[in-house]
Amino acid sequence: MNNRVLISSHNGLKFFYFEKLHTASSLDGFCCSVPEYNEYLTADAVRSRKDHIALTWLLRDREQKRIVSYMSLITDSIKISIAEKKFHSLNYPFKMIPSIKIAKLAVDENFLGKYKGIGTYMIKFAASRTYFCDKFYAACRFLTVDADVEHNAMVLDFYKKNGFLVNEELYNKNRKTISMRKDIYY
Repeated sequence: MNNRVLISSHNGLKFFYFEKLHTASSLDGFCCSVPEYNEYLTADAVRSRKDHIALTWLLRDREQKRIVSYMSLITDSIKISIAEKKFHSLNYPFKMIPSIKIAKLAVDENFLGKYKGIGTYMIKFAASRTYFCDKFYAACRFLTVDADVEHNAMVLDFYKKNGFLVNEELYNKNRKTISMRKDIYY
C-alpha cells in the first residue's frame, strides 16, 4: 500500500514553503538522482542569481527546513509555427513569443517516498509566477522547458501530463532536451 501524501495547491503550503535563493540560503543535504542538477544548485545557482541570469526558488519542508525541490526560472521566447499559433488563437505577425522558462527543476530523492506530486506542484508555482509577470510587469504567454530526456526518458510524459506541448518548430528527436511549452491562458 502506498502511503505517500499527494501534494496539491490545496495542501502544499501545509507541508512546504517557498524561498527565493539568496547567498545566505543553506543548501545542505539536497540530493536528486542527476549529479549535474545537484552541482548546479550548490555551485551555480547563487552565481546565476548575482549575474541576473536565473532566479532559483527553493521548496522547503516546514518541519526540517530541508530543500525538497528547487526550480530556476529565466526569461525566454519561443519560435512557434503558423499551425501552433492557430492552435493557441494567436494572430501575431512575429515567430517569437515571450515566455518564462523552467531552466532547472529537481526534486530531492529523499522526499520521493513520502510525497507524490512535488514536480507538478513546482510547475503550478512556475505557472503562477508566469501569470503574475504577465499581469503586472511584462507580456508573457507561455511557460517553457527544455525537457531533459538525456537523464530521464519519462520526463516528456511528465510534462505532457502537466499541460505542456512539444514545440514542433524546434523539435529534433536526436537532441538531449526537447523544447516544450504550456499556454498559461489555455
